[in-house]
Amino acid sequence: MATEDLPVHESGKTFEELKQINEHGAEYWSARDLQPLLGYSQWRRFEDALGRAMTSCERSGNQCDHHFAGAGKMVTLGSGSTRSIADFHLSRFACYLIAQNGDPRKPEIALAQKYFAIQTRRQEISDAQARDVERIELRKQTSEEFKALSGAAREAGVQSVMFGVFHDAGYKGLYNGLGNESIKARKGIPKSENLMDRMDTTELAANQFRMTQAREKLARERIKTQQGAIRAHEQVGKEVRAAIQRIGGTMPENIKPAEHIKHVEKRVKDTPPKLELDGKDALGLGGTKPADDKLL
Repeated sequence: MATEDLPVHESGKTFEELKQINEHGAEYWSARDLQPLLGYSQWRRFEDALGRAMTSCERSGNQCDHHFAGAGKMVTLGSGSTRSIADFHLSRFACYLIAQNGDPRKPEIALAQKYFAIQTRRQEISDAQARDVERIELRKQTSEEFKALSGAAREAGVQSVMFGVFHDAGYKGLYNGLGNESIKARKGIPKSENLMDRMDTTELAANQFRMTQAREKLARERIKTQQGAIRAHEQVGKEVRAAIQRIGGTMPENIKPAEHIKHVEKRVKDTPPKLELDGKDALGLGGTKPADDKLL
């Protein structure tokens, strides 16, 4: 996976660059480092996510203390003195569970879920299947972003009966004047199907970016009129289209429809990811040795 697809810490380091090695030779991550990486500003809220991940770990048939080890971390105060704060050492599997139990509406969580889903699956499946997983995760994210944009539109003054017009405006900007139904007609997609269910990863990514930027524009410019929101959404669509043109990308209306996402989900479901770990992976923070009290 490319570096730009990795979650990035506020220090500029990626998830993989924050990895440390303990006395057992096992890789681990500090929960305090992971907290801002996943978009949590308060440790209290991140502890809630840790608790949900621990429960998930136990329910998946793994030993929690092999993957979540309580630890202290020394921090420097403004006065120059130091004090110890609560921390956890986390195995890769623990980090994966925290991301999976996080709020997908957080962009950091969404990116981490996509990253871990692909990395976990690549250990067991082919590149073709990994692409299926990537598309499924991206489709979930666009669904969440669509809901978030609808909420932003409502706050900007768009009435419920005009939501179709509002969302169509974004499509028209991105697809050179084509609305939802016109795009489906051009691509030969049945009217009864959801357009995004037939988008490949490239097209989904372009639309997710359009929706994200439209939502931010509505908030940034404090747009509070229905027509203003509709115009803003169309303008964002045009800007995303122009960016695709500048880099020589395929125009979205020319991208062939992909296999229906439900068929892809069924194919992936038939080969479920292994969550109950064995061997060295099951030992987690214990490395090649059985976990003992030193981990706690």
